[in-house]
Amino acid sequence: MAICPAGHETGQTDFCDVCGLPMDGSQQQPSAETVAAATTINCPNCSTPNVAEALFCEACGYDFTTGVAPGPAHPTAVDSPSPSGADADAEAEATDRAGVSDPEVTNAEPVAPAEASAAPEPAAPTDVPAPAAAATRPVVEWVAELWIDPDWYAAQGSTDPMPSAGLPDIVPLVKESNLIGRVSHSRGIFPDVDCELDNGCSRRHAMLSTDGTRWWIEDLNSANGTFVGAATGMLPAMPIPQGRVELNPGQRIYVGAWTRIVIRKATDDELEAFAG
Repeated sequence: MAICPAGHETGQTDFCDVCGLPMDGSQQQPSAETVAAATTINCPNCSTPNVAEALFCEACGYDFTTGVAPGPAHPTAVDSPSPSGADADAEAEATDRAGVSDPEVTNAEPVAPAEASAAPEPAAPTDVPAPAAAATRPVVEWVAELWIDPDWYAAQGSTDPMPSAGLPDIVPLVKESNLIGRVSHSRGIFPDVDCELDNGCSRRHAMLSTDGTRWWIEDLNSANGTFVGAATGMLPAMPIPQGRVELNPGQRIYVGAWTRIVIRKATDDELEAFAG
């Protein structure tokens, strides 16, 4: 196995399969602070150090992907206590008394049973459970367009073969926080915006977040950085700084060796398609 500049074992010869760092070292090497930050991550809820790829805090259960803090535990239902031994004995004694035959009663003339009264009509049920509501899909208001950008590919100087550029992949965005990256089954990483075969993109590359109207992008200490540029003009030359950066309408996000992402409102046809 080859060793990338950050110290990971990888089977790739161009980009590290773990962190996405170029194997030829042509780009700037990560600093000691960057390597340390990629090794551990402090929980925002309890400040406990966790491994960088952790999905949940081992101490408090904080969700690193969605930013949701752990909720209070719900008490479990307690079964009703069974009758005590004294009550059970009393009930058994009453049953035995009812079953003992009295000689006087046995020798007495049999008494004709009273005519059975008409059985009452059963009452109409009052607590009829309502039918279960059908599961509904969340309304898709926003989508992410994933493009293969030949200009960005040429600017990166990657030696990986670029897939053919065509129509974009349309990814629905239905959560407040959406992870951009690549799938890793061994580490339990399943990004909302999957960059698939773009090895220049880190497994946990960046996070998209929204308040329902505005959108922000935040780089997650990726190896090659996250870039934001205008819809027209030159490609961005500098990655975004640490922390959240608000996106303006029409701006483009560049990650990896050829991936370009655009956040926009869903069209009527897309709303209908995702609702079905």
